[in-house]
Amino acid sequence: MGGIGRYRLQSKIGAGAFATVWRGYDDDLDIDVAVKVLADNWASRVDVRERFLAEARLMRRIASDRVVRVFDLGELPDGRPYFVMDHVGGGSLADIIRQGPIPAADALWWGADLARAVAALHDEGVVHRDITPANLLLRPTRADQTGGGTHRIVLADLGLAKRVAEASGLTQAVGTPSYMAPEQGRESGGFDERADVYAIGAVTYALLTGHPPYVASSITDVITRDPDADPPSLRPWLGDSVGDIDAILARTLAYRVDERWQRADSLAERFEGEAYRVEQETPLPELVAADDETTTAPLAGPRRRRWAVLLMLPVLLVLAGAGGWFLSGR
Repeated sequence: MGGIGRYRLQSKIGAGAFATVWRGYDDDLDIDVAVKVLADNWASRVDVRERFLAEARLMRRIASDRVVRVFDLGELPDGRPYFVMDHVGGGSLADIIRQGPIPAADALWWGADLARAVAALHDEGVVHRDITPANLLLRPTRADQTGGGTHRIVLADLGLAKRVAEASGLTQAVGTPSYMAPEQGRESGGFDERADVYAIGAVTYALLTGHPPYVASSITDVITRDPDADPPSLRPWLGDSVGDIDAILARTLAYRVDERWQRADSLAERFEGEAYRVEQETPLPELVAADDETTTAPLAGPRRRRWAVLLMLPVLLVLAGAGGWFLSGR
């Protein structure tokens, strides 16, 4: 397939209006990488080129493992710029949502993990502006690489991200309509971190139901939404387990900014509390034989392995007691 610089290209990961992302391999460092290349039809546009390079520089400056890290920047012989990033190999939240609703506790743990990731971005003084399931990559943790089965959300595609100080005066309406806060659709006035908080709520709602709370095909659909309408209740999906989840998401998805949840980390705490409550109300799953090849587990989230730990606890206590007896006997 060829290469770019010292990177061997292996397959196309995705393509958008402005750029294509390839999976590649760095033979010098012996690692998988992702290479983002500006589309040739935009190469002559100075403003698009500068925005592309600004994304690379911003991603490089953010000192958080919650954001995909850029470690190289270059230019093709035809003049198109490219940058090289970590390859995050666990898919995306879009892959999960495509399969339909997932158990409520899992969705809420994912929502909390997303809120923590966004809070890390806000701590750097940056608002993302385009939080969608496809831009939320899943990085296998060290435990998963050794059979533990957990993932963490990593933010990608900061092409629309801005410093908060700059965002307060923006007038350009940008974003993905079904996950876009209403204030992002208006061409006058600015916005702040609470636009990302709205998107966290929309993604979490989609995890719980299989679709965003307000399906919008255009920016007009976003700004003409009834300002006083709450999102459809989750009771049809959650039943009596809905608890405070409806109220939390209604506040997160409030049309008016001042009525919305103000901080991503505070929202994470509420999601975590509800996830724990739902888990306590959920019966233990039936044990499945290890050789049952017809059973497939859903992709493990931040707290997916909690029941496995609880089930193993009695065994560990017995082993610990036996070990203490053996040592004392010696």
